[in-house]
Amino acid sequence: VDINVLPAEFETDNCRLIVMDMDSTLITIECIDEIADFMDLKPQVAAITEAAMRGEIDFETSLKQRVALLKGLPVDMLDRVYNERLMLNPGAELMLKTVQQAGIKTALVSGGFTFFTDKLKKRLNLDFTQANVLEHEKGYLTGKVTGDICGAQAKADFLIKCCAELNIEKHQAVAIGDGANDLLMMAEAGMSVAYHAKPKVQQAADTALNHCGLDGVLGLLQRP
Repeated sequence: VDINVLPAEFETDNCRLIVMDMDSTLITIECIDEIADFMDLKPQVAAITEAAMRGEIDFETSLKQRVALLKGLPVDMLDRVYNERLMLNPGAELMLKTVQQAGIKTALVSGGFTFFTDKLKKRLNLDFTQANVLEHEKGYLTGKVTGDICGAQAKADFLIKCCAELNIEKHQAVAIGDGANDLLMMAEAGMSVAYHAKPKVQQAADTALNHCGLDGVLGLLQRP
């Protein structure tokens, strides 16, 4: 059983936005690790991912290192990851449908890739998404991302931008994450939720869900 005390300044009936991390939060996998598996590089890439999520190495550096290892992979392998390996965490669809019916906006932000966030936005009727863009040429990954990297600060800025667009205050937002690169975003929200998270994230978050699924968020929001 997860027992939590809500932040005093957070009013559950005033929540207007939920911002989620993707990998190991909304979904069960780390997409980049599964992409790497198609190149027989999963152990090497997963080790860098783990170190980054624990906050032991800088996220942007870790992302560039990992993406470089994917050079030469056919782009259609991303479809295989989505179709064969990507699963939503338990309670995700129930939680999203319930809050959406209550008029709460939903957003997904990821240090992963737009290939996956775009598909999930459509599938789950999300309002906002942001992630990294994998560069590809002639049907193959180049080993680079294009544009600004969506790391810890970009995630925090994304939450602030969504609040501005909705004309709401930051304390009306909930942020859900599991890794070190979610901490800045979680610090901006009215309530932060560590979902089956790394110890560093659990210590910093307002609330933690370690035993239940994402539908546990409904309990925190005091919604049936």
